[in-house]
Amino acid sequence: MELTVGAIIEGKVKSITNFGAFIALPENKTGMVHISEVANAYVSDIRQHLTEGQDVKVMVIAVDPVGKINLSIKRLEPKPAPQNRPRSNHFGNNDRPRNNNFGGSNDRPRQSRPAPAQATPTQATVAKSSDQLFEERLKQFMSESDSKISSLRQYTDHRTKSRRR
Repeated sequence: MELTVGAIIEGKVKSITNFGAFIALPENKTGMVHISEVANAYVSDIRQHLTEGQDVKVMVIAVDPVGKINLSIKRLEPKPAPQNRPRSNHFGNNDRPRNNNFGGSNDRPRQSRPAPAQATPTQATVAKSSDQLFEERLKQFMSESDSKISSLRQYTDHRTKSRRR
């Protein structure tokens, strides 16, 4: 029996190490399940999930030319539903609003980002060629980039002038 990537095989846990478990496969072959391929959740101790002599179903994920066989148990399990966690800002505190004013003064109006382009194509965008769409996007990027650079220059000029005093 030739082992191919994606094949599902039954095997028996032969030995357990800190980094994974060696699985006895048919035809006296041995493969290894890395600790990261044991379960969908974080595994700190593989012995909590597997025991020596346990029968397990594994999937072949790689076969090296040298003969190493990489196996996975977690790829046969159903994927867990994603948890809806609130997105945190850069500082890790969701309650505190971010202050995007560089100097800390509130006398300058805050610049808002332009709204993202709509995902549904309209008849006008469908009729345009890909070169025209690219040119429009490039022009938009260049104008946004120029405005950001000019605001940064104003900020740095203000900072260097205030330090000279």
